[in-house]
Amino acid sequence: MNTTAEATVHIFGVRHLSPAGAKHLLDVMEQVRPTAVLIEGPQDASPEIRHLTNPNTKPPVAILAFTDELPVRTAMWPFAVYSPEYQAMLWAAGNGAHCAFIDLPTSAVLALQSVRSEDVPDLVEEAERENDRHSPDVPALEADLPNEGLNEQEASIYQRIAALAGEQDYDMYWERHYEHNMSPGAYQQAILAFSEQMRALTEPMESSLKRTEYAYNAVREAYMLRQIQETIAAGHQPDKIVVVCGAYHAAALANGLNAMSDDELAALPTRSSKLTLMPYSYYRLSSMSGYGAGNNAPHYYELMWEHITAGTLDQLPEHYLSRAARLLREAGTHRSTAEVIEAVRLAQSLAALHNGSAPTLLDLRDAAKTLLGQGELGAVAEALARLDVGTAIGLLAEGVSQTPIQDDLNRFLRQLKLEKYKTTVAADLALDLRENRRVKSEEARFLDLKRSTLFHRLQLLGISLAKYRGSGQEQATWAEHWVIQWTPEVEIEVVESTLLGETIEVACAFVLQQKLQECTSIDEAAKLIRTACECALLTQMDAARQVLQHIAADSQDVVQMGAAAHELSMIIRYGDVRRMDTTPLEPLLAQLFLRASLFLLDASSCNDEASAAMLSAINQLNSIALDHQEQVEDELWIQQLTELARRDDRNPRLSGFACAILLERNILSASQCAEEVSRRLSPGIPADIGAGWFEGLSMRNRYALLSRMSLWEQLNAYIESLDDEEFRRALVFLRRSFSTFNPSEKVMIAEILGELWGIEPEEVEEALGGELKEDEADMLEQLNDFDFEDF
Repeated sequence: MNTTAEATVHIFGVRHLSPAGAKHLLDVMEQVRPTAVLIEGPQDASPEIRHLTNPNTKPPVAILAFTDELPVRTAMWPFAVYSPEYQAMLWAAGNGAHCAFIDLPTSAVLALQSVRSEDVPDLVEEAERENDRHSPDVPALEADLPNEGLNEQEASIYQRIAALAGEQDYDMYWERHYEHNMSPGAYQQAILAFSEQMRALTEPMESSLKRTEYAYNAVREAYMLRQIQETIAAGHQPDKIVVVCGAYHAAALANGLNAMSDDELAALPTRSSKLTLMPYSYYRLSSMSGYGAGNNAPHYYELMWEHITAGTLDQLPEHYLSRAARLLREAGTHRSTAEVIEAVRLAQSLAALHNGSAPTLLDLRDAAKTLLGQGELGAVAEALARLDVGTAIGLLAEGVSQTPIQDDLNRFLRQLKLEKYKTTVAADLALDLRENRRVKSEEARFLDLKRSTLFHRLQLLGISLAKYRGSGQEQATWAEHWVIQWTPEVEIEVVESTLLGETIEVACAFVLQQKLQECTSIDEAAKLIRTACECALLTQMDAARQVLQHIAADSQDVVQMGAAAHELSMIIRYGDVRRMDTTPLEPLLAQLFLRASLFLLDASSCNDEASAAMLSAINQLNSIALDHQEQVEDELWIQQLTELARRDDRNPRLSGFACAILLERNILSASQCAEEVSRRLSPGIPADIGAGWFEGLSMRNRYALLSRMSLWEQLNAYIESLDDEEFRRALVFLRRSFSTFNPSEKVMIAEILGELWGIEPEEVEEALGGELKEDEADMLEQLNDFDFEDF
């Protein structure tokens, strides 16, 4: 700073998730008794400090800033219970001191993010390489830690520091020399010296990206100096002000650089933004999730903080290793007290090799692996993960101001009794959408249905709180199975949805309307109808119906019409489960079915590859004809199937499949079937056509076919009539056909053919079930592009 008075301001540099830093900071504050505590953090978030320090707020929590217009940009400032900034806030609240954040406001932080990405587009790839340990959003607090986002030159500096100190990595160097340093005053002096030396080493950068980062930090520091000056001008004595900042900024703020001028302040770019508080998790704080703060063991550091505040830091090894043993016992792996004692001794011995320091996390993990895991990391990996990372999720005090859509989600979670699932541990939830008649209240009778509606709405918004896994019962549309897991990313996704609407329902309606405006295909429109039904959005369901009707009016795509009709059929058949009026969908189903029936013959003029999709469409349309005989023209469908079954100029698989359906529905008599078999499998019919037709025929009504000896006699005679080349071609189709039969059916076929050929059924079964030879596989590849499994 520039004046002698300002030079007496107490600058305290910290690592943002440092329990020792928090302890030394509190000691300084108790000694100085400041009237003002200034903290690196977004200046416009200062009103949120009262919520962060609310006794009912439980860290980890975070400040989340986001732009209120597209494209959405976010920035985050997380706090753990042992964050020096959080402890400074608590001290100020408990001692009546003024407390404020002094870093750039969120509007400037988010604007500068945009400027940095837009002004240096050619550096994006370099940025990704250099910051591959970052989360996608680069928050202000997260950008100050000494081992974060390092390029090769910087990384070598920290690697050399660790190597010179005899440590495996820089994190262990930091823990051994800073976190276990309880010497009064030494921590603060070491941080200032560290800051000056590291800035001198890292600021002369060659890359344009690093010059941009240096300029960004210079802007931030000038702004923080301005806030400090304004605090002094407000009447606080400089020696009664404590400034808590990242270690990197400590030297700059202490050495009296120029504060930001009025003109420079006015020139700051800004983007309209909002901010909110959100619960955070230890998993997100850990480096395992991509967060680059260098705290790879947030729960371990919470244990350290508890021992530091209790004055028992020397007991941390015993506590850590005994808890590891307890977790192993709970998992069914017994470990004795003697093994724990020996593990503590080993950790202390490993630490003694480093100038007699206390054991670090690496020492404790090595001891746990050796004694508790008996040399196998896998034996203790889960227990150590729970000890190091933990599953803690923060909690905000009731009534803390949040965005409307956050409040709406929290209201639903309470109303639908889902609050217990707000955990980082994934939990299964099976839903039965049918009315529960054993309860009295309306709310309880349809509790699972309302839960399902909420989960589907969240899916539509891209909020990953609940993931659908299906029920395992294909036709049981009343049953759903969801996996629920809360993560900080979920909270971010909820906040970003604020731009779409102030409630979940309004946001869903907006998203669905946008999808409908962009919809160009029949099957997509049908899926949107189903989505609207699952989300209980009646208006959007009707709009989706109109879109589908408009697109279908000119379509000749039987595959898409079949898929769309299937979606509508499912909605109509089970719409009462969701308490939706599906009557308006019935004319649309009839329209789709009619057009698909009329274009069936034309669409069946396709190659072997395209026939797979047509088989599925025919299957779907036939099911609709059976399930909705009052709504669709079943007679027309039968006519078209009959025509397809007799036509020789259509795909033989499809003709055979049509014949199988007619036989199954008792429209084709046994004598008619025998005549068709005789015609299709007569001598002179090419193998591709004859065997392909049989493949289609064998895809349905298997037991009826197996009972017709005449069919197999005709097939046998047909095969015997083929020459060697034709036989090899037919064999491909026959093998593919028989591959879909289950083992009991194959046994029956083997018995039939064995009788015809006069050989043992086992020999036939081996021939039917054996793997394809290389030349047969090559021939199959030439005939079609399907990927068939081994038979």
